[in-house]
Amino acid sequence: MAKTTKTLASKTKYVSQHQLKFEGFETPFERHLDPTNRWIVLAKELPWDQIIAIYSDQLQNKGLGSPGLNPRIAVGTIIIKHMCSLSDRETVEQISENMYMQYFLGFSSFTNQKPMDASVLVDIRNRLGLEQVEKINQMIYKLGEKEKDLDDHKIDPPKEEQQSNQNEGQLIVDATACPQDISYPTDIKLIHESREKADEIIDILYDQSSSKKRPRTYREKAQSDYIAIAKRRNNSGKQIRNGVRKQLNYLKRNLKHINKLIDQIGLQSLEQKQYKYWLVIQHVYAQQQEMYEQNKHHIEHRIVSIHQPHVRPIVRGKLNAKVEFGSKINVSLVNGFAFLDDLEWEAYNEGNRLNGSIEKYKNRFGFYPKEVLVDRIYCSRDNRAMLKLKGILLKAKPLGRPSAVQIHVSPGERNPIEGFFGVAKVAYGMQRIKARLQSTSESWIASIIMVVNLVKLAGMTPYAYISTLPASLFKLLCDYIFDLCYYFSIFTKKYSIGT
Repeated sequence: MAKTTKTLASKTKYVSQHQLKFEGFETPFERHLDPTNRWIVLAKELPWDQIIAIYSDQLQNKGLGSPGLNPRIAVGTIIIKHMCSLSDRETVEQISENMYMQYFLGFSSFTNQKPMDASVLVDIRNRLGLEQVEKINQMIYKLGEKEKDLDDHKIDPPKEEQQSNQNEGQLIVDATACPQDISYPTDIKLIHESREKADEIIDILYDQSSSKKRPRTYREKAQSDYIAIAKRRNNSGKQIRNGVRKQLNYLKRNLKHINKLIDQIGLQSLEQKQYKYWLVIQHVYAQQQEMYEQNKHHIEHRIVSIHQPHVRPIVRGKLNAKVEFGSKINVSLVNGFAFLDDLEWEAYNEGNRLNGSIEKYKNRFGFYPKEVLVDRIYCSRDNRAMLKLKGILLKAKPLGRPSAVQIHVSPGERNPIEGFFGVAKVAYGMQRIKARLQSTSESWIASIIMVVNLVKLAGMTPYAYISTLPASLFKLLCDYIFDLCYYFSIFTKKYSIGT
């Protein structure tokens, strides 16, 4: 099998978006592009300099060796990927075919060459971690507040020398699960996959050993026993338990063979990936054996995928998905901008995270929120007492009889955060995280939140609305404003009215 060649990443130097440009000296590439295209509008409105500064701060090879990938191309590719909900390979293909995406990435001319190999996006996600995304989100919020008109919920971060003790602003907090892209796990299927992986490890170790007799694994019989259960439409509890017992015995035999072979030739014969699988399948066997012996279906830190052992079951209690397999996030929403407060792979009670979200709000803005909107699970007596101690109004269903309630909360007041989750999951792919590593999955989720905030920021700027007008209507609007200013100046001179 021929080795595939990888596309070298572009190493063009980053040019600031505030670089001085003279009208009439644009490149032919810029002149023939539609100024109302969404990528053109977004490229002009995003704060590239600030984003690139945050991304570049965590690089460890400044001024050493060969220049790295253009930071705008790196971050811009992540934005394109999540805005269009594309895979890594498809993102690179789309960029090589779309001139507007190339303009968004800062290209000076169109090229049909790929900007990078798809595997480079994994390294970018490792560099764009939770800490960097949090800094970018805070920067986005500050820029958004400058573009926004004053309203009832507007808050300004206080100056360092003037810290306010007064609570300001509104905080909406909620939690959701981010399912990973894995098949629905069952006990017998998980043990079967572990046994198949153990067979592969046995073959690798046997080829490197001096043994003349191959270990007997009964892999064909184990496969037929599993297929008999998997293809049967309705299995009774007794049939499933018998199938689990057989697969556990096959896996136990394989693990004994692996231990004997390792004693002969040592662990150095296994590559890092194979060694990781060997540790995982031992853990899976121990968990499944304990559940089988005690006849139970739950255990702490339960592994549901041997390929992604960090994934855990999250019980949500929803009608269409009672259990989801992935991470659980706790998100704060302030004036329409989202902040990722917590991301955990183990299930937790989000009600215990309310105090942490409020303290993070104070760290970001310098004061506590004036009011908090949360779901029922956050409204424990301890949380109510904590909010009362800090002088924060809890806008939720209060305790006591309905007739004694004085503060009524509209059901739609928490709609912004529910709408945010809906947009992030349906439009930006948060309902199916396709990264396989724990670190890249966390970066995937955080990047989606960052992209939603960037899109909101670009939509708040005046140019984003004006640039969507047709060219003829835009020219007519400019002529009208010019004539209005001209006649107003004549009127003020004639009647000596001060400006």
